[in-house]
Amino acid sequence: MQKLSTLLASSVFAVTTFSSAMAADSAVTIVLSEELDIVDPCEASRSNVGRVVLQNISETITELNPTEGLKPRLAESWEDKGNGTWQFKLRSGVTFSDGTALTAEDVAHSLVRIKSDKISCEIGAKFFGGMELSTNIVDDLTIDITADPAQPILPLLLSTVTVVPAETSMDAYVTTPVGTGPYIFDEYARGQHIKLSSNTNYWGEKPTVDSATYVFRSDSAVRAAMVAAGEADIAPNIALQDAVDKSMDYSYPNSETVYLRLDHAIEPLNDIRVRRALNYAVDREAFVGTILADGTLLATGITPPSTIGYNNSLKPYAYDPEKAKALLAEAKADGVAVDKEITLIGRTNNFGNVLETMEALLAMYQDAGFNMSLKMLEVAEWLEHYSQPFAEDRGPEIVEAQHDNANGDPVFSMYFKYATEGLQSGINDPKLNDLIATATALTGDDRSAKWSETFEYLHEEIVADVMLFHMVGFSRVNKRLDFIPSIRTNSELQLSQIGLK
Repeated sequence: MQKLSTLLASSVFAVTTFSSAMAADSAVTIVLSEELDIVDPCEASRSNVGRVVLQNISETITELNPTEGLKPRLAESWEDKGNGTWQFKLRSGVTFSDGTALTAEDVAHSLVRIKSDKISCEIGAKFFGGMELSTNIVDDLTIDITADPAQPILPLLLSTVTVVPAETSMDAYVTTPVGTGPYIFDEYARGQHIKLSSNTNYWGEKPTVDSATYVFRSDSAVRAAMVAAGEADIAPNIALQDAVDKSMDYSYPNSETVYLRLDHAIEPLNDIRVRRALNYAVDREAFVGTILADGTLLATGITPPSTIGYNNSLKPYAYDPEKAKALLAEAKADGVAVDKEITLIGRTNNFGNVLETMEALLAMYQDAGFNMSLKMLEVAEWLEHYSQPFAEDRGPEIVEAQHDNANGDPVFSMYFKYATEGLQSGINDPKLNDLIATATALTGDDRSAKWSETFEYLHEEIVADVMLFHMVGFSRVNKRLDFIPSIRTNSELQLSQIGLK
């Protein structure tokens, strides 16, 4: 009897130990370059928020797959009803993590919330600026959505809309997001970690990864070392010099464009000669293969070359510091205050070697005769300079930014970057407003041609900003995972797509 008891006890211990090991194996740790300042699904278009929330906690109405195109997600099907109206059929049997059922009312509420003036929702401002959305609930699982002006790619636009319960506050951000996704938001210990766990009531296939912990480390070398040591499983963003292990490191075009946003309303940036001088003063090629990766492309537009209408006939501004100096002298002779100090604002940990990039840009501008200083800011403070409303008493500012568009169409970029009322626009140009509005309403070759014309107008005629680079991203992945980063890894990191070897 004693032997049997001992054997049973040993068996229980072995099963418990094996179960604990399996649970640990199916948990992942992801090390991010910056801490999230907000976790509301309404902000999931921001890459640092999207990597945690998008399609993990909160799902979208449709989903854009880089290789397969537009796919169903919460909507199973859709149909163009004409006059700007599309009808969407939602999946049955979908529940939120709070136990309530997904209905058309939740979708309608989510669409109102992204456009609400009670909160600053990036999804609404970025992708639905300049249009009005209205809905008609046909039944619990059927909804008509109308855009005014009509949007021929409305189903694609809805791949950005995260759906939240109808009870979600319209005038305040949430701190514990509730969604329909395969994971539940468990905990946010500020300054330490975020924890997600598997949603046992998820409507789709059960993912391999049971839980995830997100930690934050600003140093790229530290993030890479953590994955190498087994302290973390994925570092989505590491610098070029740290991507040295071919067995763990992946490089890919990451759909990001780095540029300098110019504020056209403030002297001396309101003078086109000064804006041209800012472009001629930068030796873009000097960055490639040194502090930025080989394969980095010089940019002439805000979206990557894979988007429709990208104008391949445009050429980056040549490095010509003498021409920059001559343009500044010409403007000064006409009374433009070119000696006024300009603040160059960078975002800390925005991408690998961002500080080195900003310091090099500052040196080039000072060499060309600009009176300029550099200020590096954390994301929350940086957004105060990047997004409207801008401070009334601001001086001339140039804001470094990295913009992600993996959706294939400039409509996901143009309005909020360049239209007068755009969230992150520093331009007030009626012709540009018309170009954007016209292109948005067109289809096929006409749409592509109008976007191409818009890119040319921005780059050549008004010199909207300083376009710099289409980036190459680097990620480090632990060998125990079956996961290959892609063009979307910068803006989302779906845990359900991770397997274990």
